[in-house]
Amino acid sequence: MYRAVILDADTMGEVDFTPIREAVSELRIFPSTDDKKLADHIGAADLVITNKVVIPGQVMDRLKGILVLATGTNNIDMEAAARHGVPVLNVKNYGTDSVAQHTLMLMLSLAARLPVYQQDLKQGAWQQSDFFCLLNHSTTQLSGKTILIAGQGTLGKAVAGLAQALGMTVQFCARPGATDDQRPGFDSLLPQADVISFHCPLNEHTHHLLNEDNLAQLKTGALVVNCARGGIIDEDAALQALKRGQLGGLAVDVLPQEPPRQGHALLEALDDNLNLIVTPHNAWISPQARQKIIELTAENIRSLG
Repeated sequence: MYRAVILDADTMGEVDFTPIREAVSELRIFPSTDDKKLADHIGAADLVITNKVVIPGQVMDRLKGILVLATGTNNIDMEAAARHGVPVLNVKNYGTDSVAQHTLMLMLSLAARLPVYQQDLKQGAWQQSDFFCLLNHSTTQLSGKTILIAGQGTLGKAVAGLAQALGMTVQFCARPGATDDQRPGFDSLLPQADVISFHCPLNEHTHHLLNEDNLAQLKTGALVVNCARGGIIDEDAALQALKRGQLGGLAVDVLPQEPPRQGHALLEALDDNLNLIVTPHNAWISPQARQKIIELTAENIRSLG
């Protein structure tokens, strides 16, 4: 059996590591690991288990496997792993229900203009109203509307199912960059979309998939939700479209730099009484999803033989 080390256990919150512990002969767990402590924390481990700690080629000499507690492997030097013959195993489809639920929450909140109505209430608008309700922000009834989804994987399909339950029409675009996908491209479907939701990976084909140029093709009042990766949309251009009324609402669970220690234009705009929601990359964090990651990682370890 293998000797394993978990480098950044705190990123998983409270989970039960027993499934991993039972799959290895020895397990050391560190709350976090920085560059200076990386080699020391890895020590004599055969397997490195990481969520977001960057694993460079110089620490791979003796490794027998790298286990990523996430789907993305951008924190691993994949070329070096291939040179060293070190398998890199990630986890997929662990948070489908959690992320789909979060996506639906954001979409419904934007449709109801929840952010701006909450600001109105804090400023006393309802208390001072001449009659029983506030009507100053027009809401969107999603039934009968069209949602454009970028990404037809397990997650995109789950969001499509929820949208269809609301009576929406679902359209999937072709995979950006694909030459064998006969579906209409993202740009060609934009004019029909009332809601856009992103569930695709970030790569050279999807970077700024929604941008200053094609934002002009959108229906006035369209809603945009990004629970995929920061940078898939041009956040600055989307914010300007929201401010001038081209977008009806914008919600993101991701930003290009996380955590955003240097700030971000979307965070600065949260007090501007816009139909804007930013959540801190927590669509995936249900206890069930996080525990599923541990179980899938244990299965990955056993698959190494």
